[in-house]
Amino acid sequence: MTPADAGDAGAIRPNARFMLSDPAHLVAQGFGSGLAPIMPGTFGTLFAWLTFHVLSTRWPAFFTPGTWTMVIAAGFLAGVWACGRTARNMGVADHGSMVWDEVIGFWAVLLFVTPSGFGTQLWAFFWFRVFDMLKPPPIRQIDRHVSGGLGVMWDDLAAAFYTLLLFAVWRSL
Repeated sequence: MTPADAGDAGAIRPNARFMLSDPAHLVAQGFGSGLAPIMPGTFGTLFAWLTFHVLSTRWPAFFTPGTWTMVIAAGFLAGVWACGRTARNMGVADHGSMVWDEVIGFWAVLLFVTPSGFGTQLWAFFWFRVFDMLKPPPIRQIDRHVSGGLGVMWDDLAAAFYTLLLFAVWRSL
């Protein structure tokens, strides 16, 4: 993450007024979870975990694996638009406050690891954050070479893939 991506170098400083000024900003900034003053990506991932749990337990007949798959796919497409627009409006390619990519990525992880206990979900959270922050190959290359909203969204799907691959290997042992 460059200084501009962290909010320095003349980029718009995100706040509630900016977020509420455009529906794209509201989505890209994770309905406010991306406005956390420290570790906004972690807060976005926590928001994903909370919403997945609440929606799945409150309306289990509606939020089935098939429905979640459609929600994640639609959320990814909405995120490409929302993150692209928000990035242009902020003047920064991938500002830290844009956390919709973490939301969609972690929903994808939870779709495959649930039903599971809290401990398994906590490990999934931990490893997703590790892969998202460290950006092992090819995540770093995706981050550098795919621009716009697609670039913002795509690298977190790669982090989700690594997390799920790790769980698949772990479960096969």
